[in-house]
Amino acid sequence: MNFIGINGGTFDPIHYGHLRPALEVQQQLGLQQVLFVPCYQPVHRDQPHATAQQRCELIELAIAQQPTFHLETFEIDQGGASYMVQTLVALKQRFNQDSLVLMMGTDAFAQFHTWHDWAEILNLANIAVMHRPGEPVPLNCESGVIYQTHYATELTEASGQIVEVAVTQLDISSTLIKAHIHRGEGADYLLPPSVANLIEQQGLYK
Repeated sequence: MNFIGINGGTFDPIHYGHLRPALEVQQQLGLQQVLFVPCYQPVHRDQPHATAQQRCELIELAIAQQPTFHLETFEIDQGGASYMVQTLVALKQRFNQDSLVLMMGTDAFAQFHTWHDWAEILNLANIAVMHRPGEPVPLNCESGVIYQTHYATELTEASGQIVEVAVTQLDISSTLIKAHIHRGEGADYLLPPSVANLIEQQGLYK
């Protein structure tokens, strides 16, 4: 059984804080590939500053040197509000012989119980919770109960398992990058040079 990572987000813009943890999860869990899935319209946050097309272009530049990373535009193509459960249904039809592994950080997982149809997400995929080395997964919440019910030390099933992966979590955010660019300071060393160059060329986030 092949394992395929699903890395969803706004990616406005994509940066090393998205890329390095994804690579480490892939290496530790033996994922055959990782799909970067930019949302069209996030449900719980503000609209992206860059257009869908611009964000896709930035992602393609960022992952160009990593042959097992791929851009997946399902949510962009669908338009409207992006719900992960709908994305997983579509991807499961395409990768019906593979296991989908939804990647998320501890902050996102702490809110997992509020996600639209979270139980169906676990029917469709496994979950990899990314955390800093030594940082515990949040258990004193409703999502903690879900975690303890579905916890596994390794991925052996096509869906329904939750594993934790210690990764190098860089203290970088898209909000921080946009603030630097808005102040005219640039975002060198926070994201790939090819991404920074396109942002500069297109005058994004100014």
